[in-house]
Amino acid sequence: MATEIFVERYDDYEIIGGEKFMAPSPNWGHVNITANLIGTIGVYARINKLGVAVADNFDVHFPDGSLFKPDFIFVSAANEKLFLDKEGTTLHGVPDMVAEIFSRSTMKRDMTIKKDTYERNGVKEYWLIDPWRKSIEVYLLRDGKYFLDDIYQNYSAEELNELTDKERAEVKFEVPVGVLDGFKVKIKNIFGWYFE
Repeated sequence: MATEIFVERYDDYEIIGGEKFMAPSPNWGHVNITANLIGTIGVYARINKLGVAVADNFDVHFPDGSLFKPDFIFVSAANEKLFLDKEGTTLHGVPDMVAEIFSRSTMKRDMTIKKDTYERNGVKEYWLIDPWRKSIEVYLLRDGKYFLDDIYQNYSAEELNELTDKERAEVKFEVPVGVLDGFKVKIKNIFGWYFE
């Protein structure tokens, strides 16, 4: 007779306002975007000894008691030793930058509860990444409040051809990373399968 084994997982939820919310596993497109964030922002920061970046399923315990697993986290070199626990498995404190990638089940929380929590706890830069529209909303913290820096869009060649000359002239092809003194990332390198 086979014995059934039940294993309770403790790593698949977030705590918001004292309430547990399921944190679903990411899909392939989501994983690609987080890998691209690590491969661009994370590698640049590491090579230049500016900090460390991690992605997906890394616990962040915020001062207000919230527990999140942001899709992407950047912690500057000045702050990195303050937050890692002894095992190096969680952060206790406030990352310099956080990015969340929309999924159908989490996008409402990403735009509201999580955004408010990151703002309240002092995350300096917050990116909301929409994989369907291929856009990035960048929020920067100023005087304790987020303001929208810009919405950056990854246009295909066909979409660019449909724009007027004036609209095309206003298109931005790179996203500045404020916490890295304006280091810029090509938008197509966030959403693409290969870097250009």
